[in-house]
Amino acid sequence: MRKLLALAVCGTLTMALGISRADDGKKVTIEGDAVCAKCALHETKACQNTITVDKDGAKKTYYLENNEFFKHAHSELGVCTAKKDKPVKVKATGTVEEKDGKLVLTPTEKLEKVD
Repeated sequence: MRKLLALAVCGTLTMALGISRADDGKKVTIEGDAVCAKCALHETKACQNTITVDKDGAKKTYYLENNEFFKHAHSELGVCTAKKDKPVKVKATGTVEEKDGKLVLTPTEKLEKVD
């Protein structure tokens, strides 16, 4: 009987963890200020696109995963040369997950410049 109870508890915990992980990786579209984490924010050793979103008075910074859409935004949209006080306004769609306490967006489409 104890084994059955332990098995039921483990199964419930596993399902609960699976449900909470399912929320990670959900496709979202964000719009905000893009700058380079290395050149403008001085936070990383290598260039990395970031988008800061102001929602309800709170700022959230999303660090973009380096994939096929990274280079387009970084060079063509001018994210690398953007300054903290003069960012590039962009719109990005992708999946978000938290890694090492940071929000990481993996773009699933090209980033678009917003006027």
